[in-house]
Amino acid sequence: MSLVVNHNLMAMNATRNLQSAYGRLGVSTRRLSSGLRVGTAADDAAGLAIRELMRADIAAVRQGIRNANDAISLLQTADGALQTIDEKLIRMKELAEQAATGTYTSDQRLIIDSEYQAMASEITRIANATDFNGVYLLNGNLSANSTDQSRWAESYDGSGLVSTGALHIHFGSMNDSAEDYYYIELGCATASAFGLGNNADTNRPDSLGGYRGGFSISTQSLAQAALVGIRQAIVSKDHIRASIGAVQNRLRATIDNLSIQVENLQASESRISDVDVATEMTEFTRNQILTQSGVAMLAQANSLPKMAIQLIQG
Repeated sequence: MSLVVNHNLMAMNATRNLQSAYGRLGVSTRRLSSGLRVGTAADDAAGLAIRELMRADIAAVRQGIRNANDAISLLQTADGALQTIDEKLIRMKELAEQAATGTYTSDQRLIIDSEYQAMASEITRIANATDFNGVYLLNGNLSANSTDQSRWAESYDGSGLVSTGALHIHFGSMNDSAEDYYYIELGCATASAFGLGNNADTNRPDSLGGYRGGFSISTQSLAQAALVGIRQAIVSKDHIRASIGAVQNRLRATIDNLSIQVENLQASESRISDVDVATEMTEFTRNQILTQSGVAMLAQANSLPKMAIQLIQG
C-alpha cells in the first residue's frame, strides 16, 4: 500500500469495521436490555409474525379462562337460588301433607293453603329476581327448546344487543363450536313452570299421562294430588341443579386444559422471541472488544499520514 496524504485508506477501512462492530454491539445491548431476540421486524420478520399471532392467542385464551371462571360463578349463583327454592318446595310438600289428612276443617285448609300460595309466590320471586351481572338466570330467559344439548345452539340468538336462548360461553381464541365455546341451558324455575300455585296450568299433563296437581291444597283431594305434583316439581328442580353441577365440572376441566394451552403457547412464544442471554452475552463481549480495538486502530490509522509529512520535511 502506497504512502499517500490525499486518502487515508487505512482509516477508512478501520472506520467501516468500527461502524459494523458498533452496530452489532448496539443490537446486543438492545436485546440484553429488553430480553427479546426479536425486537424489530429486521431481527426476524417471519419470527415476528408468528410471535404476534401467538401473543394474540395467549391474551385471548387467558381471557377465555376468566370467561369460564365467570360462568362458574354464574352457575353457583343459580345453584344457590335453587337450593333456597328447594327449601320452599319441601315446606309446600309438608303443608300439602298436612292438608291431605281428614282432621282439618275447610277453613283450616284455606289457612294452610294461604301459606302454600305464599311459598309458591316466593319461589316465583326468587326465580325472577336471581341474576348475575344483570343476566337473569331462572326466569326462563336461558331456556332452550330441547333437552338435547346438541340442539341448544338452535335457541341461541346473539345478533341483538341482548342475547336470547341458551347461554353462550366463549373461551377459545377463535370461533369454532367444537373447540372454542359451548352453550349452557338453565330451565325456568318459577312456581308456574313447576306446576305449582294459583298461576299454574291446571290442565298441564304430568309424566304419567294424568294431570298434574299442585295448584292448590284448599281441599283434601287437591292436597292429595298436590303431593304428587310437588314431588314432580322437586324432580324437575333437581334436574336443573344436576345440569348445573355437571356443567361446573366441565368448565373446571376446560379451565385446566386452557391453562395448559396457555403455558405451552407461552413456551413456544418464548423460544421464538426471547433472547438467549448466555449466547447474546458472548456476542456482546466479542463486539465490545472489536469496537474497542476498532477505536484504537482508527486512532493509529489517523496518525499514519504524519509519516508522509516527515518525508516531505526531509
